[in-house]
Amino acid sequence: MIREIDCAGKILDLSTPQVMGILNLTPDSFSDGGQYTHAQSAIEQTETMLEQGALIIDVGGESTRPGAAEVPLNEELDRVIPVIEKIALEFDTMISIDTSKPEVMDAAVKAGASFINDVNALRSEGALEAAVKLGVPICLMHMQGMPRTMQTAPTYEHVTNDVINFLSKRIQHCVDAGISHEQLLIDPGFGFGKTLEQNCQLMRELNTFKELGCPVLVGVSRKSMIGQILDVEVDERLIGSVALETLAVWQGANIIRAHDVREAVAGVKIATAVKMAGL
Repeated sequence: MIREIDCAGKILDLSTPQVMGILNLTPDSFSDGGQYTHAQSAIEQTETMLEQGALIIDVGGESTRPGAAEVPLNEELDRVIPVIEKIALEFDTMISIDTSKPEVMDAAVKAGASFINDVNALRSEGALEAAVKLGVPICLMHMQGMPRTMQTAPTYEHVTNDVINFLSKRIQHCVDAGISHEQLLIDPGFGFGKTLEQNCQLMRELNTFKELGCPVLVGVSRKSMIGQILDVEVDERLIGSVALETLAVWQGANIIRAHDVREAVAGVKIATAVKMAGL
């Protein structure tokens, strides 16, 4: 298994699991929409997440919540590029761009991002070509459908096998296009076109994704599956988030994508310590 990934000169060390802090620059994200749309509040949140132990800051300018509408290109660029430039100037950290648009990928990497996190697994027109040219690590995520429709009766023959088959094909497509296998990460896409039962099955069988030979990124922070299990609203999902994140590390996740970084880091450390005891 890959332990280190070169992110444009910065080394992402995955010898132990790490936490990616979420920085949503959107007015309509399901959990923290509108909180960090001003540059100064975004920078302050970045500083807080880094102090709490985040290794990567994941910057996004388009909501991918269920039912979300697509954001025009120029609007997404206006949201993310000034903030990425400021983060790159003020902090020595890895920056991820959460986008499916090739133009945003290109501009973000030029502004200082060194990692692409694509919920559409480079399937958008021009995205694969952009990723090949940019040469930074990419996380390929599984999503059934698109954000506006993905929660409308998602169906699978066997959710884990189907998701693994999809990601295996995307990995091969990327390698055939010229992207090194060592630069690819995978994300099963919890909540992206899955029912509660399907999400729970994915978590129970998460360790099987290791057969693809790529580091596994997991994002379950504050998601609706927690609300469904515990019958709580978004602002009451912290405990459930940490519980799922801890389970994900136990099942082999390498990166946890989280809103609540301090708590996620604690869960990661506990799971890692128990998992490594006696080895």
